[in-house]
Amino acid sequence: MGQIKTGMGKTLVRKKKRSGRYIQWMLGGISVLFVIVCYQNMAFTNKAPAMRQILNYLKEETAVSAWKNCMPVMLREEKEAPLTLKNFLQSKMEDFYPIYAFSGTLTEYSTQIESDLTCGMLEENQQESKKEQKEEKSQEEEKSQEEQKQEKEKKSKEKQKIASNENAAKTETGKAVEVSRDKLNDFDYLLQNFYQVDRTTTIDGSELNAQEMLSKDMKLKTGKENVQILIYHTHSQEGYADSAPGDPNSSVMALGERLTQLLRDEYGFNVMHHMGEYDVKDRDNAYSYSGPALEQLLAENPSIEVIIDLHRDGVPETAHLVSEVNGKQTAQIMFFNGLSRTTANGNIAYLANPNLADNLAFSFQMKLAAEEYYPGFARATYLKGYRYNLHYRPKSLLVEVGAQTNTFEEAMNAMEPLADILHKVLSP
Repeated sequence: MGQIKTGMGKTLVRKKKRSGRYIQWMLGGISVLFVIVCYQNMAFTNKAPAMRQILNYLKEETAVSAWKNCMPVMLREEKEAPLTLKNFLQSKMEDFYPIYAFSGTLTEYSTQIESDLTCGMLEENQQESKKEQKEEKSQEEEKSQEEQKQEKEKKSKEKQKIASNENAAKTETGKAVEVSRDKLNDFDYLLQNFYQVDRTTTIDGSELNAQEMLSKDMKLKTGKENVQILIYHTHSQEGYADSAPGDPNSSVMALGERLTQLLRDEYGFNVMHHMGEYDVKDRDNAYSYSGPALEQLLAENPSIEVIIDLHRDGVPETAHLVSEVNGKQTAQIMFFNGLSRTTANGNIAYLANPNLADNLAFSFQMKLAAEEYYPGFARATYLKGYRYNLHYRPKSLLVEVGAQTNTFEEAMNAMEPLADILHKVLSP
């Protein structure tokens, strides 16, 4: 029984092996058939030359087989001949490809050396390229500098020409510009170009008459042996962007001292600078506090003809009231007049000003002088509804010098042209 089982087992193994081989042959045939069908389908759709590729493949396999078969013979020939393998292959290559002989004249480099050489050449090329770019940039910069130089010289010549023309005009008239007197007689032109009227008040041509205002004589009558000009500050605490709070040496009071010095030393006026403080405790009533002090000073010095109340304006933080005067950044000034009249109530009886016409004439003559000698230095003269202690003298003047956004230096620079304008209007 054991032998029968063993024989049956061997028979089953042989049958399984035959079945396996049949299956392998069947799968292989199916695969070959599948490949042929695919290639034929690709050929049919013009996607690939199927049969041609099969033929080429067979040719390549045949050639490789032939080469492998020939190799031993070639090696045997090499051993029998005195030639080396290199010489043999080179001679064969020269026979098949004559141009190969040209390669013997070329210098040979190993891969690394060739790589180093290539890097070196690239480096040299890059350096050369950088050098050329640098030279081109240098030439462009030189050209640009030359063009800038020429442009600068051109602008300089134009400025010199303009300055020369301006100087020529100044030597003839002494003014930077000449404001047409005929235009000034037009009330609308006068109002639009010389004034800003606050909404609290009104004015008409009867008070703003250029011809009448210019006809008023503002020249000083008293000699310099007595005080001629009084400078004071209703708002003594007003300072500038870089002023130290409460420091009189960096506030409008310092401007008053500088203006006093210029009027005395440069123009020979007899000037008093009053440094009373009237806005320390109660700014709103500063004019009421300064009034009695002014009355006392005028009683003690009846020779005073001119009163100047020096202030600093307040503007939005984005505003910067500056002009250039004699090459310096200079705070602009603004003359200020109170009309003792409001739009709502008319004339204010308790703030009557018998010197209003003269006050307006004085500020107008100052503004006109500023326009003709220092264009852009003086802002439009501001007209408001109240009195502001301008009634004490015909030649009373309220001047706003710059604003809180100006530097103290800009404000100080304004004193020189202001002193010169005062000299032009007041000197006999």
